[in-house]
Amino acid sequence: MHQNIAPKKPDKRRRIFQAVFSIVVVVAIFGFALPKFADFSQVWAVIGAMTWVEIGTLVLVAAWNIATYWLVMIAALPGSNLWQAMKVNQTSTAVANTIPGGGAIGIGVTYAMYSASGFSNTEISLSVLVSGIWNNFVKLGMPVIALALLALQGDVTPALTTASFIGVAVLIGAVVLFALILRSAAFAQAFGERLGRVVSALRKVVRKPPVSLREPVARFRTDAIELLRRRWLALTAATVVSHFSLYLVLLVTLRNVGVSEAETSWIQVLAVFAFVRLISALPITPGGVGVVELGLTAGLVTAGGAEAQVVAAVLVHRFLTWALPIGFGLVAYLRWRAGAEERRQRAQERQAGLAAEEQPAR
Repeated sequence: MHQNIAPKKPDKRRRIFQAVFSIVVVVAIFGFALPKFADFSQVWAVIGAMTWVEIGTLVLVAAWNIATYWLVMIAALPGSNLWQAMKVNQTSTAVANTIPGGGAIGIGVTYAMYSASGFSNTEISLSVLVSGIWNNFVKLGMPVIALALLALQGDVTPALTTASFIGVAVLIGAVVLFALILRSAAFAQAFGERLGRVVSALRKVVRKPPVSLREPVARFRTDAIELLRRRWLALTAATVVSHFSLYLVLLVTLRNVGVSEAETSWIQVLAVFAFVRLISALPITPGGVGVVELGLTAGLVTAGGAEAQVVAAVLVHRFLTWALPIGFGLVAYLRWRAGAEERRQRAQERQAGLAAEEQPAR
């Protein structure tokens, strides 16, 4: 009994620490850091000055941005449809955006919801891993593209040049590693073995047993080759569109609150957005709340945007891309729960049909 309970204590303490730390960070940023840029009364005045046409445009762009990731999920999971992707994505996103450590819990929600629709754990794991890899490729690639565009304008500083070289090196390394895994079964097994040692060492710190990743990585290679042979183009296009759609929400918001191209160009906005996206990958707060707002504000003000307008744009952008999906996620989860009984009945009918087919004929 003691052995069963002991491992849970560090997890509980860690969750409490994450929650408290997240609250402290959010309060510090919204209570002290952002007001240093602009008084919130000025910010609300800027937001209130937007016309209904500007608000309607933002709603349309935000809705498009939300829907684009459903296409990524469909491309990564053959046999899925738009309705399934919508419910799974919105529910898992809502969890990731509100709970400390919610990213891992969101993946668990994805497994549960897709499993209820009849997908196997192997299919779900492959879709999560492949879509995650493609997302990271685009995240690493966007800063490189932004810096290249800035270089064409002559706006690159030595610090940005250094960051560009680092970004290119990391991106090339990630692509080469993935290519080698797909190219060679022996390399995939060797990489899995080394990765398993690293993961086991980390698990030992939290008193968890070691794991072997040699065979899982080899199986992932086989499954990924089959998936990418049929879906790589659709997956790549959908992922690129999804990431640039998120950027488009920020750009349109800036223009609608009055930050002109002359003050902050679309290329500068892209550069700030791309680098903040990299920072937000660190699980400091749920959904990067507070951290993203501060990073975008500091970067855009430095690029030349008026402080009150920039803060207004960032807050509206985050409402549309962080807060709004939480509400959609709650609705999607309730809709999914409402159909739980019907799904169970269909699953039972499928299992009964399979069992009847497997019985030998008399």
